[in-house]
Amino acid sequence: VQLQASGGGLVQSGGSLRLSCAASGRVFNFNNMGWYRQAPGKQRELVAFITSGGYTSYPHSVKGRFTISRDNAKKTGYLQMNSLKPEDTAVYYCYAEEGGIGYWGQGTLVTVSS
Repeated sequence: VQLQASGGGLVQSGGSLRLSCAASGRVFNFNNMGWYRQAPGKQRELVAFITSGGYTSYPHSVKGRFTISRDNAKKTGYLQMNSLKPEDTAVYYCYAEEGGIGYWGQGTLVTVSS
């Protein structure tokens, strides 16, 4: 199973980006999916989480600005990011779990200029 993250780039403060995470290989239906980010010199942190039933969770830092979603038929997860701030600058990684095994995407860089 491979996860391919895409959609990162350079955006001005206040702008929006939509990240995608497409799965390939022998994957049937992910249980939990999530997006993490890691800024330079900082630990990786969870920014959005969605269960197979559609329950979502966000930390306070992104709540109300980020929205996670999934399309099970396409085996793809998404992260809509609005009202971006310079402090959102980081490499964003997608994560998905199936059958108790976790998989990571390769990361996509998001840079927010002030």
